[in-house]
Amino acid sequence: MKGIFVVGFMGAGKSTVGRALARRLGWSYFDLDDEIEAAEHAAISDIFAARGESEFRRIETEALRQLVQRDDAAVIALGGGAFTIAANREMLRGHGSTVWLDCPLEMVQRRVAHASHRPLARDPVAFAALYESRRGAYGHADIRIPIASDDPEVTVELILSQVRLP
Repeated sequence: MKGIFVVGFMGAGKSTVGRALARRLGWSYFDLDDEIEAAEHAAISDIFAARGESEFRRIETEALRQLVQRDDAAVIALGGGAFTIAANREMLRGHGSTVWLDCPLEMVQRRVAHASHRPLARDPVAFAALYESRRGAYGHADIRIPIASDDPEVTVELILSQVRLP
């Protein structure tokens, strides 16, 4: 597969930007969390609650592996924690470009403030600590896109100006 893998913290705009980018390129689009929910017949929050984070991460890695094995060009939005796992980052190497949507903490906090389906966003102090702890992993992405706008088209333009298309 040759693709663009959109990474970043929850609320950074990965799904919205990924969809817009795929539409612009005429490529397939996949949201890793949506793929997991469809395969498991359960919401991400329910998987976390019933099986724990480590089992969710195992399921997530397998779902990512299946997407990477596709033959078509695609934009894939990863869940916020997927790129923090070194094995997942290694799996993506050679399959396209990884793009980090580096969204300020205040902006992601505003975007997820009313999202009850995000189990890791319920405690504001833990949320901020998780945000900071993941930045180092996101820094491994091929391209960093600073997010300053809520307009996904602005972000798509920035990505297209920096990414090498297959």
